[in-house]
This record gives sequence, C-alpha cells and structure tokens, in this order.
Amino acid sequence: MALGRFENAVAAAEKAGHIDPRNVEIAVLLNNVRLVARARARGNDLFKSERFTEACSAYEEGLRHDPSNSVLYCNRAACWFKLGLWKRSLEDCNKALSIQHNYTKALLRRAASNSRLERWADSVRDYELLRRELPDDNDVAESLFHAQVALKKSRGEEVYNMKFGGEVEEVSGFEQFRAAICLPGISVVHFKLSSNLHCNQISPFVDTLCSRYPSINFLKVDIKENPAVANSENVRIVPTFKIYKNGSRVKEIVCPSRYVLEHSVRHYSF
Repeated sequence: MALGRFENAVAAAEKAGHIDPRNVEIAVLLNNVRLVARARARGNDLFKSERFTEACSAYEEGLRHDPSNSVLYCNRAACWFKLGLWKRSLEDCNKALSIQHNYTKALLRRAASNSRLERWADSVRDYELLRRELPDDNDVAESLFHAQVALKKSRGEEVYNMKFGGEVEEVSGFEQFRAAICLPGISVVHFKLSSNLHCNQISPFVDTLCSRYPSINFLKVDIKENPAVANSENVRIVPTFKIYKNGSRVKEIVCPSRYVLEHSVRHYSF
C-alpha cells in the first residue's frame, strides 16, 4: 500500500480475512487498510474539485493510519503546491522520497517546489535526475533549462545567447570556431573524424548531452575538414573533447567513456 497499490492491499487483506476470519490482527489490518484507501479516494475527489485544503485533511487522515505511505505524502504535497505553500510541499516530497527513493512523481513535485522557492541548484539537481529517468519528456527538459538559466543569473553569470532546444553546432571554419567558444558560458567541443568508429559511436551520446544540458554550447569539429582548427587546438587523437569557459580551455578529455564525458559536462554545467 505504501507504493500506491491501494486496491491490491484491500483485496489481499480481505482474502486473508476470509482464510482466517477469527484472527484479530488480520481484522485490525483490514479495517486500517480500508480507512487508508477511503481517505485517499476522498482526497483525490476533493483535489479534482480544487478543494485543496480539504484534500490535505483527507490525506492527513490516511497518514494517521499509515504514516509510511509515500503516495499520500506525494498527494498532499500536490495540495500544498496548489495552495502556494511550497515549503510544505517540499517537506512532503522529501518524506515520500525517503520511503520510495525512485518515486518519479514526488521528484517532479520537489523539483517544481524548489523552483518556486528559488532554490535553483536543488531544482537543477532534481531535473537532471528526471532527465535521466525521462529522457524523452520535453517538459522536463524545458524546466531544466529554465532552472539552469535562473541558477546562472542568481550567481551573477551572463546568460547571453542561451536558448532552449539547441543542437550540436557543426563548425566549418576557424573564425566560426573562435566566435562560438568565446561566447559567455561553457562550450564543449567534440573533435572527430567521420571515418572513426569510436567517434561515430559516441556522437549520438553527444546529441543526448546537448538536450540534457541545454545551458551548455555543444560543437563538433571534423579535423580532416578543419585542419586549421585541429592544429590550433593541438588535436592529434580522436575523439577528443575540449571544454572552454568564456573562450579559455579548462579541460581536455581524450577517448572518454560516456560516464567520464557526462561527469565532466555536468561539473561545468553549474
């Protein structure tokens, strides 16, 4: 029942009651399960009717009977959020996640609550977790982007030229390369060869990172087509990744694994 399978819990308790109708513990358990399920159903109906304060009370009644129910905490968090009580929403989300660590809905609500409280670093952290769990969810991707922009602004960093939904930019000349890496913020450059197997294997993951970290500028440079860029950056082995901040190189990674590459990208995304 703590995982939200209320009907299954009631059915299981009723079945146990039929098997052993004289068992007092089973009778108490069945009554408790029914009370929790009833409170949850009443809370859901009140929430749908936008009677959020009353819905909170209904979920609280259920929690009195089952204080370890992650679903009831998450549902009550949704009520607090609707009422503009984001700290309470955050607290209930944390309680739900302490019981059920991979509870996506609670994580979504916590991320949104952190955003409303302008706790941007925490919001970014939550949305990044959600991006891994829901890689095709465009709403999560956009929420992550806005949280990243807000985090940079809160730190006094420039947010020039940041836009949601960017793609890996293909470099076709030295001037374009210099202009791109000199933009304010972080740029990640993938130096590659179209004939190299390792480059072709990691390229789709670079596209994924581009959508996962929209505050970062991603570029790709084919060193055969752009020898001037490759020579200026002393690239001899592919794939090579170089990370630049405001035009200055801050890190170089040669033939990285996906884990190492994302770890470095994530480090510089804050």
